[in-house]
Amino acid sequence: MSYNGVDQMDYMVDGGDVADSIDGIDEEYHAADDANLDEYDMLMKVTDTSAPQARKGKDIQGIPWERLNITRESYRLTRLEQYRNYENVPSSGEAVDKRCKPTEKGGSYFEFFHNTRLVKPTILHFQLRNLVWATSKHDVYLISNYSVMHWSSLFRNLTEVLNFSGHIVPTERNPGTFLEGFTRTQLSTLAVKDRFLVAGGFHGELVCKCLDKPGVSFCTRTTHQENAITNAIEIFDSSSGVHFMTSNNDCGVREYDLERFQLLNHFRFPWPVNHTSISPDGKLVAVVGDDVNGLLVDARNGKTVASVAGHLDYSFASAWHPDGRIFATGNQDKTCRVWDLRNLHTPMAILKGNIGAVRSIRFSVDGQFLVVAEPADFVHIYNTKENFETRQEIDFFGEISGVSLSPDDESIYIGIWDRTYASLLQYNRRHPYEYLDSLV
Repeated sequence: MSYNGVDQMDYMVDGGDVADSIDGIDEEYHAADDANLDEYDMLMKVTDTSAPQARKGKDIQGIPWERLNITRESYRLTRLEQYRNYENVPSSGEAVDKRCKPTEKGGSYFEFFHNTRLVKPTILHFQLRNLVWATSKHDVYLISNYSVMHWSSLFRNLTEVLNFSGHIVPTERNPGTFLEGFTRTQLSTLAVKDRFLVAGGFHGELVCKCLDKPGVSFCTRTTHQENAITNAIEIFDSSSGVHFMTSNNDCGVREYDLERFQLLNHFRFPWPVNHTSISPDGKLVAVVGDDVNGLLVDARNGKTVASVAGHLDYSFASAWHPDGRIFATGNQDKTCRVWDLRNLHTPMAILKGNIGAVRSIRFSVDGQFLVVAEPADFVHIYNTKENFETRQEIDFFGEISGVSLSPDDESIYIGIWDRTYASLLQYNRRHPYEYLDSLV
């Protein structure tokens, strides 16, 4: 992944913030003087948006389009024309645009439920967007500046789980732990599952916490190489307990036992690894990184079993369908490609985004949906039972810090990073019977 020599702000909303780039919003919000300060404070007050309010016409993000000198439709067209997609391979997105036809919109699988602007997701590296994790329909963990935060959608309560701005020291003396801990850790990635939380840093730091225990259980540094950023983490169940796997910029993939905090495997590849995901049966690992091709490797020894070719740029996302036969890869060429183990020569589907790279992919636990997140503005939900030919498009404005399905597939959470309209979107699954919608 790109680490040096790239102006990240060129590829994130902060470099062209939503509020600052909408014609007229400076006049409405950022040019308040003493005479209208009270009105300014009222307009800038953080407010949530509920489903009933959205049905009555309120913008789900709280953007006051009626006060601006541009319509939402016009601004959407402007964003589509002007958003800059980062590419390691020049013109990869343009080449895909010429080859691929977009799938049909029209699916309606999840409906808007709530948007809270109390939650302020942030992004530290513009290519790494796995920063939001739901452990239940109501519990979400995310990164906000130097903190890992927990949001309860049931109680509308935001609490800090870990603060990395100071000194973090492990409270347990596990073998191999870095007893000195870390100071002012820059968080690059996060993974949370069940009662375990693992955070990764820009210099190969790993911090493990059991959510049902106080303090931090384990700290280590994967490597002391200069370019050792932790790009992704996956927590998964194995036959021998709960494990996690890290993808690092030093071309390494490492597997740890999360209950004993021991390094089990260290696989090396010829290029920086941006993301890995393990198959449901634990036998194969999908590996993608700074190469146009992806790999399938044996989870026991790291040997390459097969490769997949077709992407035109570097990949940053991967995910497995629960049937263990299908997996997907997300790339900076603005596509998500779906592969079938029975025929890896040609992808079974090529799903093209609207404005940018595919940076996050999630299959639902029941296998019915594939959630694909672009770097900003769009999250697509594909129906796998309709051969990925129909999708629901969730449309908003702002950089996406992460997307997560709850373990019961009932909710989707989307983190939005923006200086003015940062928030956490919640969509709930539609059901054929209305009484189900009233269940908590």
